[in-house]
Amino acid sequence: MTAFQSSDEVFAALRRRAFLIVLLTALGCAASVWVALQQDKLYEATAVVQIEDARIPDRMTGQAAPEVDPGRRVRLIEQRLMARDNLLSLMEEYGLFTDEDSMNERIFALRQAVSLEEIRGNAQPWQTDIAPSGLRITVRLDDPSDAAAVANDLMASVIDEAETRSAARARETVAFFASEADRVASEIAEAESAIAAFKTENSEALPEGTVALRDQLSTLQENLLALDREIIAMQNNSSRLRQDELTRQVALLREQRTLVDERITRLEANLARAPEVERALGALERDLSQLQERYGVVNRRRADAEMAQVLQDQEAADRFEVLETALEPETAISRSKRKVAAAGGVVSLFLAVGIAVLIELLNPAIRTAGQLERQLGVSPVVAIPVIRTRRDRGRRGLLWLGGLAVAIAAAWLALRTFGGAIVDSSVLSRLPFPRGGS
Repeated sequence: MTAFQSSDEVFAALRRRAFLIVLLTALGCAASVWVALQQDKLYEATAVVQIEDARIPDRMTGQAAPEVDPGRRVRLIEQRLMARDNLLSLMEEYGLFTDEDSMNERIFALRQAVSLEEIRGNAQPWQTDIAPSGLRITVRLDDPSDAAAVANDLMASVIDEAETRSAARARETVAFFASEADRVASEIAEAESAIAAFKTENSEALPEGTVALRDQLSTLQENLLALDREIIAMQNNSSRLRQDELTRQVALLREQRTLVDERITRLEANLARAPEVERALGALERDLSQLQERYGVVNRRRADAEMAQVLQDQEAADRFEVLETALEPETAISRSKRKVAAAGGVVSLFLAVGIAVLIELLNPAIRTAGQLERQLGVSPVVAIPVIRTRRDRGRRGLLWLGGLAVAIAAAWLALRTFGGAIVDSSVLSRLPFPRGGS
């Protein structure tokens, strides 16, 4: 036989395989009950933290320092919350996952139980540049009170961490700009001292004295020419003076000329190096000007940082606040054990029927006169029924008793697991308790 030709043949095949169907269904029900028993209830608690903007905008406070990306700030806080030490303290405080073998498994289980989700309003998942407006903290545990307590604890840790980081950042910014201002002021003092020493060392070649040096050089050159003329005139009129007097006066004039010539040489040397002195002095003054500009910028940034610290102390800066506290969940989010067991029983029944039908199809046999006539085209003369011996009946009875024992065991296990709640609910529904305050 390759296929069933009528519903009677289908029912006949199911009757022949009734023991197999009952056995497989009983085993499937027992397995379903065991799976349901192994399933732990999970309770989900959610706390929400709101990220509020600063009460006073930065454009009104004059803050010029670059702001920290709120998204990055939230991610840093998330990393701090999910750090190993923080998770260890949570597990020790609430006694979580004590049935795990190793500490790494406990930490992994807690990380799987906690989820942190940034709230970005109506932003699309790919729009990561939009600042988050909140943080959703979800905890899934097998105890509702622990789930709510851990969620609220994590929420408090988020708020404390945000406040601590903001205050520390404000203090560090003020301290940095204060130390930077002191450093730049020291550099300005050193630059001013260097300029003063340079001017003292090169006082005769400073740019502001160049005009006076040129006038002095011109005067000395005129004096030099006058001395030369006097010497020449005295030598031409030597007949009017005695020889020793002439020699003395000429020597005196030549000595004066030598002094004037040396002075002219020094002035020319000073004028020659005046451009180099001017360039060096200009470089020193430019360095001083840059330091003074930097000092002004640092002071402005320092004032902005001090204003930010004041806003932080007065809670006027952006901050994290409690939007929703986690409440103890009343119902579990995991699938009901009853539903799991019932679904397993139904699936077991259909699977058992399918296996029985498949066995019939894989083992074809002619069992009725109609099948013989359809398959071979021969009408049977007589049909001899199946004759079962006492031994066959005993073996068949034992098989049925074994299947019945398995079914009873599965039913007992199911009643032990779910019967209490069912009986309690049915009994309580029949008791004459007043309802609705009547």
